Amino acid sequence: MLRNRGERGYRPKQAHALYQARLLACENGPRICADTWSLVETRLTETWSPEQISGYFKANGQPTVSHEAIYQRIYADKRAGGTLHRALRCQKLRKKRYGGRDRRGTIPHQVSIDKRPAIVASRKRFGDWEADLVIGAGQKQALVTMNERTSRYALFAHVPFKTAQAVSDTLISLLTPFAACVHTLTTDNCREFAQHERIAKELDADLFFAHPYSSWERGANENMNGLIREFFPKKMRFDSITKKDISIAMHYLNHRPRKCLGFKTPHEVFWKKLHSRHNAIALQA
Repeated sequence: MLRNRGERGYRPKQAHALYQARLLACENGPRICADTWSLVETRLTETWSPEQISGYFKANGQPTVSHEAIYQRIYADKRAGGTLHRALRCQKLRKKRYGGRDRRGTIPHQVSIDKRPAIVASRKRFGDWEADLVIGAGQKQALVTMNERTSRYALFAHVPFKTAQAVSDTLISLLTPFAACVHTLTTDNCREFAQHERIAKELDADLFFAHPYSSWERGANENMNGLIREFFPKKMRFDSITKKDISIAMHYLNHRPRKCLGFKTPHEVFWKKLHSRHNAIALQA
């Protein structure tokens, strides 16, 4: 029996009308109650994805709602002329780049990622970090970006000049408050990290360089850089960035639930591990 058949049999126009009515009812029906949708909208304004919202609600005993239902409501709103879809983070295809790296010679005394302890790759140890740069329009100013591999906790700051001195100063400044929990740092293979020996000494940590053109060796950092671009797009000039802009972006990224963390936030995981480590040190003292 045909699904859209009427009492007088199947008629194309009638079938299409029934289909449209059912579709409209599906989009605008009480699939998500008003109170729950209010919570969903609040998280959308905080740049959470539908999957993060759904997973976080389920993990924390809040009203359950599937991410598919959230997407359907958003797209129905868009068709009706609404703006909810603007809260979605657009995922664009990445083009392979050729010859985009600096070729001004190698960095002296580099330590290859091949010599990095195997425990770093397993992500089982707290205190292993990755670092890179996000470059502004004009290739002059940049953001120094870092993340802790286990918790995905993000730290980043603006540098007005893309020099090894400015990058190392910023990196040391960001990590010094957590120096006791910095075992290793894995960076991109660019000249801005030429002062790697100074960085390692100041932080009392081991610093390793990924292979050229091997961004997957710092996968979490590359992913984080893509998320940072939501706040600071590629065509944006970085000379107008303020400390408040950085703080807001860092807050959003560290307070989004992550699927890889069981829908906990990087902030939750990082500070829990940090306090656990400090308590363990206090007991040993």
